[in-house]
Amino acid sequence: MLEHSDAATRLPAKDLERARAFYAEKLGLEPVEERPGGLRYRCGNSYFALFESAGAASGTHTQMGWEVADLEATMVALRARGVVFEEYDLPGIRTVDGIAEIEGNYPSKGGVGERGAWFRDSEGNLLGIGQPLG
Repeated sequence: MLEHSDAATRLPAKDLERARAFYAEKLGLEPVEERPGGLRYRCGNSYFALFESAGAASGTHTQMGWEVADLEATMVALRARGVVFEEYDLPGIRTVDGIAEIEGNYPSKGGVGERGAWFRDSEGNLLGIGQPLG
């Protein structure tokens, strides 16, 4: 039923203008659509929206991620804009300089794993970037 439908992420923002500034200044993204209480962004062939919410982002799991061709170069560019990457030392996931090696991801793309990194937006949403390993 839904296999031919596009999917999109919705991220809560307590302060929509603060979030707009973060996405513009730190990630270089501008909304393609605006409405009262919401901003819609396009990345590649996908979309995500920020919506004004009194609730708080859990930040306990990856809420949205981007697949990138060069993880280190992307991290250098994001760090230059002030993005701070998370560090983890948990069972099954340990980062070194913000990067974790994750075995077994992307088998449908012929991959054997992924290198990943995570950061938080201005609203506490946990966002990730990943580079498939082939």
